[in-house]
Amino acid sequence: MPEPWLTFDGALPHQPAIDAWFLAQPAALGAIARDWFARMRACGDDVTELLHDGHPTACVGDAAFGYVNVFTAHVNVGFFHGADLDDPAHLLEGTGRRMRHVKLRPEAPLDAAALEALIAVAYRNIRRRVG
Repeated sequence: MPEPWLTFDGALPHQPAIDAWFLAQPAALGAIARDWFARMRACGDDVTELLHDGHPTACVGDAAFGYVNVFTAHVNVGFFHGADLDDPAHLLEGTGRRMRHVKLRPEAPLDAAALEALIAVAYRNIRRRVG
């Protein structure tokens, strides 16, 4: 039996509330979150979005694949099915059954290509699941 995926009602192609959310964040951390969420938005024409648990969440249709969230000193770029992602750069953190995240800190080094690859694979995986 296929693993279930997380779905949300109300995901739309572009949510103005998400743009407002980014503006309400501290400048440096908000810019990091905005940049990485833009990469999720750019994955395909079928990407939708909503605020879930108070932070931007990217979906295909209503099936969630990624999110960003701002904390005091870092940004999480998270994946709802991150435990299923191949992570050769070892960026992913977390011990839950399904979810994983990457912590981004201003001025800290980052393998951006590896994080972009995780986003792309998470998007492709959820597209395949929802058919």
